Amino acid sequence: MPASTRPRTRRTRLRIALATLATLTSAALTALPSPAAHADPAVTGHLTGTLSDGATWIADVPENWNGTLLLFSHGFGPTVARDAPTDAVRTELLAEGYAMAGSSYDPNGSMWALNSAERDQFATIDAVTAKLGKPRRTLAIGQSMGGLVNAQLARDGGERIDGALGQCGLVAGGTDLDNYQLDAEYTIARLLLPEQDVKLVRFGSSDEAAATAKKLTDAVTAAQATPQGRARVALAAAFLNLPAWSPGKDRPAATDWAGQEAQQYDWFAQGILSFVEGGRYAIEQSVGGNNSWNRGVDYAGLLAGSEHAPQVHALYQAAGLDLRSDLRALTKGATVTADPAAVRTAQRTSSAGQRLEVPLLDVHTTADNLVPVEQENRFAARVRASGDGALLRQAYVERQGHCAFTTAETVAALHALEHRVNTGHWDGAATPAALQRAATALGLDGAAYVPYRPARLTVGRDGPAHAPRR
Repeated sequence: MPASTRPRTRRTRLRIALATLATLTSAALTALPSPAAHADPAVTGHLTGTLSDGATWIADVPENWNGTLLLFSHGFGPTVARDAPTDAVRTELLAEGYAMAGSSYDPNGSMWALNSAERDQFATIDAVTAKLGKPRRTLAIGQSMGGLVNAQLARDGGERIDGALGQCGLVAGGTDLDNYQLDAEYTIARLLLPEQDVKLVRFGSSDEAAATAKKLTDAVTAAQATPQGRARVALAAAFLNLPAWSPGKDRPAATDWAGQEAQQYDWFAQGILSFVEGGRYAIEQSVGGNNSWNRGVDYAGLLAGSEHAPQVHALYQAAGLDLRSDLRALTKGATVTADPAAVRTAQRTSSAGQRLEVPLLDVHTTADNLVPVEQENRFAARVRASGDGALLRQAYVERQGHCAFTTAETVAALHALEHRVNTGHWDGAATPAALQRAATALGLDGAAYVPYRPARLTVGRDGPAHAPRR
């Protein structure tokens, strides 16, 4: 694989103690790759700069740089430069000799900065290379929305990066995200607020989005008080691909339908709809309109494809509700259409495709409330269809929450990716057992890699080409 020169961004206050660097054993130092031939060993510490579109970049370079540059793509949120997933990960990787870089993306637009993110990440590589010289190797890492950016880099960066590590990545893309979220929002509005006209798309301001989030959350809270309401909450949760396992709780039994719904409700109670509606507003800003639709969606067929269908059927039966009637009402009332130009823009900027030019290892928690693990299923199918399945590996951590990885899990995954880049073969390095052994051996903060196969993503649309025109 070609070596490449590409920096990573992240807002960071990194002060790595000299004592930490000194603790590296001579054996560990021997195991690290030698520094890049053209690197300037005098350039160390914290570096910053500004790109042509106003994006900022940062980099952290240890004195014992091993010649590998890690380019970090941050997730949805303020457009501030970051170069690592967490402070703990940064500290560990700097101690191992990696240089780290990342950009803010363009700070002048939406927080859904997919219009500029890939370009700014490539430009960051160039800016850091100008300071350090050409790295021996450049590896990309991305989380959440940055996981989608990371997949784009793996698709387009064969001459710029050598491999990519995605974590909790939004790899199904922005339109799939908005569509299945629309199904859940619409279900809540139609079934729990039947007399109200709830604005679901084309928000004119963040205040409008927040008002919708409050209406929907209040409706879910009120519905939770009755068996009928809980059944309908479970239906909305199924369409949202919401896990039935929440933080601080034991996983419900496979047929504990009420327990599963109670833990799905936990996610609603924690404010997930505020994040969903705020994200929708940002995406609409970025793509120039509404890129989601439900006209033509068969909600009975949609539920039939969900892994949560047995739970929904059981709760409806226990509540004495007619599920078929509710599903018919949803199908009949589905009138939301997309803005064709927005769909095209989202396909261009907010999708990964997907072909691959470099090896990609994706890691996901099994109970991710914001970017459902089922996205990995849809992504893998697209990669296989492109003929690049051999370049992709996916691994899973048994834990609740979004991007809830330990430092050990992250570092072990990076080492597995490096093995693939070094040897040209995965050689089992990315299997659950191998990753678990490697992460545990680091002696850091534990690991929970497990064998896992995600269910299909409940989305009910074949792709942008099938978006109904207005």
